[in-house]
Amino acid sequence: MNIVVIGGGAAGFFGAITSAEANPEAKVVLLEKTNKLLSKVRVSGGGRCNVTHNCFVPTVFSQYYPRGARQLKEAFKLFGARETVEWFAQRGVKLKAEADGRMFPVTDSSETIIDCLQQQARKAGVQVRTSAAVESIKPVEEAGQTRFILTLSNGESIKADKVLVSTGGNPKSQGYDWLRQMGHSIQEPVPSLFTFNVPSSPLKDLQGVAVPHARVRIAGQKLEYEGPLLITHWGYSGPAVLKLSAWGARHFYEQKYTFTALIQWLPEHTEESLRGELQQFRQAHPKKTVATNALFGLPQRLWQGLTQLAEVAEQVRWGDLPAKNTNKLVEALLRMPVPVSGKTTFKEEFVTCGGVELKEVNMKTMESLVQPGLYFAGEVLDVDGITGGFNFQAAWTTGYLAGKAMA
Repeated sequence: MNIVVIGGGAAGFFGAITSAEANPEAKVVLLEKTNKLLSKVRVSGGGRCNVTHNCFVPTVFSQYYPRGARQLKEAFKLFGARETVEWFAQRGVKLKAEADGRMFPVTDSSETIIDCLQQQARKAGVQVRTSAAVESIKPVEEAGQTRFILTLSNGESIKADKVLVSTGGNPKSQGYDWLRQMGHSIQEPVPSLFTFNVPSSPLKDLQGVAVPHARVRIAGQKLEYEGPLLITHWGYSGPAVLKLSAWGARHFYEQKYTFTALIQWLPEHTEESLRGELQQFRQAHPKKTVATNALFGLPQRLWQGLTQLAEVAEQVRWGDLPAKNTNKLVEALLRMPVPVSGKTTFKEEFVTCGGVELKEVNMKTMESLVQPGLYFAGEVLDVDGITGGFNFQAAWTTGYLAGKAMA
């Protein structure tokens, strides 16, 4: 049996290794169009490779996917984070969990994961070819069976009984045309995981200032996310913004990345509790200047920036703070409006939402319901997770299930 895997990323390697291990008789060939293998694995997590997330309950794990949550729930029961940790451990790679749940190899180097995958592929007998771009896949009937003829850009033809497409996400819609020609519907690709550009940000001089816990809400929408927030010279970043961008990816695209975000610097406070604490401080320390004494554990520079937004004069003391400035300070702390105009994506860790429609795929085997013998894994599917190891877990899971089913 000939199995061909298209795409040399995480999902492709996992699918190829699983197939070859499950059926040693099969001839498994992996084709990568560039001369680089596992390039996203190499740059992920700042070169440490965020392999998965420390959560072993499939129903909970699946909630971290803006697209694909329902369909992945069953897939994670078959092969989830626990199985991923075990898979690598059995092959000599131990993973560790960090406080925020992200899991990395104990070596803190993505090369450990790359070496492991390449070694396992060699051991299982997978033939890996680089600079081998597939131009077309054509199904042909032979002796009552569907097979495939793959034509490479150099004119070479390869015959396959089963084909796994794990070509990753494509930012351009026409990148999926060859799959449309095979009868598949495609959800239009749009960027996911990006930072907010705020050219007119009153806090842009505070670049590098971060808070460990803020809430970012989109005005007029139910979209919001909490987490660490970072002020940059172009706007706002950090997990709270990146994760919110994933949940709102289609909405932001439709808005042409122009909308108002509201930042709550103190998400644990209601207006009532905040006013109460400000009043207590005012009574206890009437002679302290407002601008130079940061409250609530906020960084001093940020506190000063927020008091400027509230038009609090530099030398004003708490005992002399007018009510209208107190009101403005409360607004700045709980609902600071941020006019977003544009986005910045991380080129190396670029994620798209969109891809092959999930209703056209059997999510237990990853086989196409449109074209038997054709399988999908990874970001080519309309599946994407927030940051934290979720996109890689989707790659391992779908690659494993496709590999098993093809074998």
